[in-house]
This record gives sequence, structure tokens and C-alpha cells, in this order.
Amino acid sequence: MTTAQQARAALDRIKDSEGRSVIELGWIDQVRVIPPKAIFRLNLPGFAQGQRDRLVNDARNLLKELQGITEVQIEVGTPSAQPPAGHGQVASLQAIPGVKKVIAISSGKGGVGKSTVAVNLACALSLRGFKVGLLDADIYGPNIPIMLGVADCTPEVTGSGAEQRITPIDVYGISMVSMGLLIDDHQPVIWRGPMLNGIIRQFLYQANWGEKDYLVVDLPPGTGDAQLSLAQAVPMAGVIIVTTPQKVSLQDARRGLAMFKQMNVPILGVVENMSAFVLPDDSQRSYALFGSGGGAQLAQETMVPLLVKVPLEMPSEEKASEGKPIVCSQPNSMTARVFGNLADYIVDPNAVTDKDA
Repeated sequence: MTTAQQARAALDRIKDSEGRSVIELGWIDQVRVIPPKAIFRLNLPGFAQGQRDRLVNDARNLLKELQGITEVQIEVGTPSAQPPAGHGQVASLQAIPGVKKVIAISSGKGGVGKSTVAVNLACALSLRGFKVGLLDADIYGPNIPIMLGVADCTPEVTGSGAEQRITPIDVYGISMVSMGLLIDDHQPVIWRGPMLNGIIRQFLYQANWGEKDYLVVDLPPGTGDAQLSLAQAVPMAGVIIVTTPQKVSLQDARRGLAMFKQMNVPILGVVENMSAFVLPDDSQRSYALFGSGGGAQLAQETMVPLLVKVPLEMPSEEKASEGKPIVCSQPNSMTARVFGNLADYIVDPNAVTDKDA
């Protein structure tokens, strides 16, 4: 007759949508055999409910193939050992298969150049020979397709529900996924928190990222659902806080930085963007249009490194509007060199960054 160990071994063959054993995930436990009945407990977290029917059918079929088993009883459990993650979800950090490090780019407010930092950091890492993915998690304002010149591209999407897969767009040596590739230019995204949580998890776990050294995630501004969803979904190597020298930007950046600290996400450091306007005909002359010292002040107050100060150059803005990141289009520019320094720091924190460039 079939033993509980044999029944458990059969159930161990069931995989989730990412190919992981449901036994190892703890989604199925307390497997018993009382002939002719096999019994187990199903503990599905909220984000995995879409896989429920498939997992249950697979379990019933596998168990009924075993000798002497004609009936399967399923008990409903709850993953209570894990802390709640809000919106009915369960905090369960799950690595993305094939992705080694996840780097988040965040800001307290909009308009500080966060997406510019994300795009050029991803490109700079790629130019250094690393395999890089770029996830545009700014669901409400996805600008990265425009910045990379692929706004008219449509990614391949196959399957449906929990089995749906999206193939990233390859551009400038990086693989990119964005909500902007899936909706019309003028279509607003009007979603509440649980829907936002769901699409971010889909982009994380149901995109064909392949083998990647780094996945750079461009977060929306603020301290809302997207930040919580990412921090509660995937283990991160760290987050970069982007600010400008302005006081109002610093106030919002402090809140964002404090949120990630509270959630035990490593803070890699601060990037001060738009630190000074560099004259197009004289790179030795610059003007601090938005004040000065803000990034250094934030870094000192929060005891994290000031990574780089990114200047404001006309070519950088012009190329961005053309869908050409300055790191790729003008690699010898001052701004490109600064982003190169930032990439070097991400690869090796002992690297010296040119903060005053």
C-alpha cells in the first residue's frame, strides 16, 4: 500500500508557475494516507490563488495514480507563519529565477529624474558586460519606453492567468518591461492597490527575464503600493534614492528613505540629480540652478553614501527626448561618465565615485 512518504514524493512533483516545488514552498504539507484516502493541507498565499485550480487538479491526479488511493481529501490551511503584507497578500520574499541582484531606483517626489537614473544606470551596467534587465514599475506614469525609443513596440505575451508570460523588449543591450508597452499612449491606468500589486508581481515573476546579473527597477515616486509590493515580494540588493538639491525634494526623499529602512531594505546611497547646469559651450562653467548641497545633506543626515552628483547638460535632455540614453549616445560626456561611476559603485562599493563631476 502507498505510504505517506510516497504520497509526499508524488506531490513534490507539482510546481508553481515559476517551476518551484509546492512542497518546498510550504504550500502543501501535513500529507497523510488512510487507505483508500490520501489527505493533505493546502496553504496558498494570496498572490498564488490564481494557481489554485491547477494545483488541486494536479494533486488529485497524482495521488489517485498511487496504489490503493481512490479518494483525495484537501484541508484548507493558511500560511500564518508569515507576516501579513497588506491588501490581503502575504509577505513571502521570492527570488526571481535567473536574476542575481535587484536594484530599485526610488524618489520621494516626481520630476527629479529618477527614470533617467534608472535607464542610464542599466545601460552603463550593460556596457560593462553585465546582463541587465530594466523593469518600469511606474505603472501610472511609464516613461521608460519613450526614453529608450521603443514606445511603438509591443512585447510578446503568451498564455493566460497564472501561466501568462511576457517577453521583454531588447534595446541598448538591456531587456525591458513596462506598462507603457501594453497600453495606448493616452490610456490612463486607474487601479487600486491590489491590482497594482498583481501587475508588479506579474512583471517580476512572469516575464522571461532569463539569466540576468542585475534587474534595475524604476519605482514610481512616493511611498505607496508599488514600493510596498516590491519590498514584500523580492529580496533586493538595495535601493538608490534620487533627489535634487531643492529642499522640497529633500523632504520627500527623507520619507522614502525612511520607509525602505523601516522595511529592512538596504540603502545603497543617494544620487543628487540636476546638481548644476553645465554650459554647452564651456564645460568648465556651471550654475547651481536648484541650489546646492542637498544630496550631501540628505546623505549625512541619514548616514548613507552620496554616490554621485549628476549634472544637467543640454545633450542629455535632447537625447532623452529622442529615445537615446546619453550613456549610449554620448559616452564621453560628463553625464555619461558620472553614470559610469555609479555603475562601477554598484558592481564594487569600494569603487571611487566622482561626486563633483
